[in-house]
Amino acid sequence: MTRDTCILEMNRLGSENIPFCFLIDFEEIMPRIWRLDHPMDEFKFSFNDRHSHPAESDAPVNLTGFRFDKTPIPRDAYAKMFNYTIERIRRGDSYLVNLTAPTIVKSDLSLDECYALGRSRYKCLLKKQFVSFSPETFVRIREGRISSHPMKGTIDASLPNARESILGDIKEAAEHATIVDLIRNDLGKIATDIRVDRYRYYEVIRNHTGTLGQVSSEISGRLPDDYRHRIGEIIFELLPAGSVSGAPKRSTMEIIRHAEGRNRGYYTGIAGYFEDGKLDSCVLIRYLNAEGNYQSGGGITHASQLETEYLEMINKVYVPIH
Repeated sequence: MTRDTCILEMNRLGSENIPFCFLIDFEEIMPRIWRLDHPMDEFKFSFNDRHSHPAESDAPVNLTGFRFDKTPIPRDAYAKMFNYTIERIRRGDSYLVNLTAPTIVKSDLSLDECYALGRSRYKCLLKKQFVSFSPETFVRIREGRISSHPMKGTIDASLPNARESILGDIKEAAEHATIVDLIRNDLGKIATDIRVDRYRYYEVIRNHTGTLGQVSSEISGRLPDDYRHRIGEIIFELLPAGSVSGAPKRSTMEIIRHAEGRNRGYYTGIAGYFEDGKLDSCVLIRYLNAEGNYQSGGGITHASQLETEYLEMINKVYVPIH
């Protein structure tokens, strides 16, 4: 399915009040749609209170037999990507670049088992391709109002005064402000009455090795009355997600392509569903594919330090099984 075909089909399904779910890759070249009133075996999701299939058991996992060995990209290889990105930022081509890299993971668990056992606000599985446990909302629609919840800022939550440390970090604050401004501008293309409802709120996320602290904001706007008929246009107008691309988007995307040297595919794309005028969707992060590649990364600014960003990339390689 092409990008344009996907937009038209999403518009049609929205107009006819037919529930559907969608999966859109970062490059927007292989989007997928499934009707929720038809049998669906290839794609599974659990997004907040909406499940495509019966919810799995919440029985505890025996972590003594759970293997999750990770081999990150060598530091020198990451440094090459990082230094190129910093050079482009200093030239004025971008203010913020979300730079990502692969980590090789060896685990006892299959993708299906990871999906069944994982606990996350958003999780989804594309059979024999990938599993994602995303803590990040892309956009939600409720009663004609659209909201975005960009996540930008990560810290080891077990550190002393972790919350105060990350919220008081000047570099992290500037990075977050850049993304909030970007999302405000994005929402302004398709909505009115743009508001920042919550700014830099802190949450703790548990995983199989410990806890991470994450900082997010909530920005919202009022959609036009005919939004159901234009739901495909609305979603694609907002892509790619600002928190996993950067600002400004066009030149930053060119930097990402050159630095990373490969397509991201569904990683940092989006997935979601639309039903009865309501929409919920996530950014596809915390992502493991069938070849054992776990993608992760973080935002790079002129103030970024190589060692800090390299460790953040590694720390984000986890599965939320506990």
